[in-house]
Amino acid sequence: MAEAKRVQRPLSPHLQIYRPQITSITSILTRITGNAMMVAVALIVWWLMAAALGEEAYETANGFITSWFGDLVMSLSLLGMWYHFLAGIRHLIWDRGYALEIKKAEMLGIVCLVGSVVLTLITLIAL
Repeated sequence: MAEAKRVQRPLSPHLQIYRPQITSITSILTRITGNAMMVAVALIVWWLMAAALGEEAYETANGFITSWFGDLVMSLSLLGMWYHFLAGIRHLIWDRGYALEIKKAEMLGIVCLVGSVVLTLITLIAL
């Protein structure tokens, strides 16, 4: 049998040589925030179940959620919720065929990032 020759093929760009772009970063953040919000949902469900189970269970859950760590988790979840919401609107805009040019897509990514921080601060101040 003939000996198989190895063909020299170019390697695909990998994370070590690929320059992150705002559009790729915001796409990854959309997936991360979608999954991370499940932590807040789990905490809220735990808090509601504890309220139904009795005073002792409620005090434990409420103590955790109102602690500094619980406040941090809920605040970050709020940030994730606003970001995920704005990224969803961005995708709806893209689904209609608008703002697909690189500069406009990058601008929408920045709007999602800045807008989520501003909306989170407004929400935290309002509460």
